[in-house]
Amino acid sequence: MEPLLALDGVSKRYGALTVVDGVSFAVAPGETLGVIGPNGAGKSTIFNLITGDVPADAGRITFEGAAIGGLPPHARCQAGIGRTYQIPHPFAKMTVFENLLVGAAFGARQRERECYDHCVEVLRVTGLLSRANVSAGTLTLLQRKRLELARALAVRPRLLLLDEIAGGLTEHECQELLETIRSIHARGTAVVWVEHIVHTLVSFVSRLLVLNFGRKLDDGPPARVLANPVVREVYLGMPAS
Repeated sequence: MEPLLALDGVSKRYGALTVVDGVSFAVAPGETLGVIGPNGAGKSTIFNLITGDVPADAGRITFEGAAIGGLPPHARCQAGIGRTYQIPHPFAKMTVFENLLVGAAFGARQRERECYDHCVEVLRVTGLLSRANVSAGTLTLLQRKRLELARALAVRPRLLLLDEIAGGLTEHECQELLETIRSIHARGTAVVWVEHIVHTLVSFVSRLLVLNFGRKLDDGPPARVLANPVVREVYLGMPAS
């Protein structure tokens, strides 16, 4: 089966600092991949490279078999790549429904009225339907995280990139959000999730990728990866025996 997403030897430098160094991995249609690593390991930069927020200095990125390295961010979004950001920045003076409508119309390149039913369905899936007409600026942290997720879903992605979406939430809130993400994945959406809350992440993903200083350290089933002595030392702070 052809991968949905593939990175081949992708690198990104800022002056003398290499933040992503020859990283290669692939994501199959409908797969769930978790990405972990210390702060500064290059996790968010990988997402920025995939979405086109920053250009790669080397390597190749393909989506559904087509090279996307030369595409601007909006074209990658319209091709089927949706993402969330660590810190939600909704249009605070717009309602929750209006926030979704912007993304849905943009992502599907349709008139707003043609997107109404889709936006209502996304609000239902993300547990925000009762807040549809509320100003986004009045939402709680959990609700803003849900709105960030809903805006990514509004573009009808086949690949969903989640960047520390559980950060700052309580354990109960994490579990609520996790159930929502499970329901999204059950519809066939592939998910790549960067997260520091490892126990939440490994309860969902089928595969774990570890980055360190911009390089791939390990990639495989979560239990095996987390048992790797080098991973335990680098990420969990446990000395390798």
